[in-house]
Amino acid sequence: MSVKVTTNPTIDLLLKRRSLVVANMTNPGPSVEELRIILRCATRVPDHGKLTPWRISVIQGNARKEVGQIWGDTFREKNPDATEEQIQAEYERPARAPVMLVVSTKIESDRVPEWEQILSGAAVCQNTLVAATALGYHAQWLSEWPNYDDDVKREMGLAPEDQFLGFIYIGTAERPPVERPRPELSDVVSYW
Repeated sequence: MSVKVTTNPTIDLLLKRRSLVVANMTNPGPSVEELRIILRCATRVPDHGKLTPWRISVIQGNARKEVGQIWGDTFREKNPDATEEQIQAEYERPARAPVMLVVSTKIESDRVPEWEQILSGAAVCQNTLVAATALGYHAQWLSEWPNYDDDVKREMGLAPEDQFLGFIYIGTAERPPVERPRPELSDVVSYW
C-alpha cells in the first residue's frame, strides 16, 4: 500500500526539528505539566526485556546551582592552571537553560546485551528532544566533560558501572536555530 504524503504534523515536526545551542536558550522552560508530558514521551522507547535500563534526573531551579557546585569544584581540582573565568563557567554550566535532564544508564541485568540497553537510553534522549520541540521549546543533547568524569558520576549518585548518556538542556529560544546541512540520502542510504 502506498502512503500519500500530504501534510502531517508529526512528519513536519521531525523534518524541522533542530537542536538549539544552549547558549541561545532562556526562560521560560516547560511548566510542571509540560515537563511531565516530555518525561512520559521520553520513556516510551524500545526496551528489549522491559528492563528500563536508564534513569532521568530533572535538574531545575536551585538544583542547577547544586550540580554546578559539583561540576565547578571538580573542574577546579582537576585543572589547577584554569583561570577564574573558566572555573566560573563550570559553576554556571548546568544553569544555562531553565531545565537540564540528566539521562544515565541503570544496567542491572545481563538478560539483554548491554549495547541494546544503552541504545534504549539513547532513544530516551531522542524522544525528549522531539517532545520538547512538539511543545514549542528548544533542546540540546550534550555530552560534556562531566559526562566522562568518575568523580562527577559519584557525586551525582551514579553507580561506578553506570554512565551518563547525556545532558539535555530545555528552554525557549532567544533566537531561532539556523538549519545546518543534512546529508544527501544517496550518501548515507543503500538498498539491498
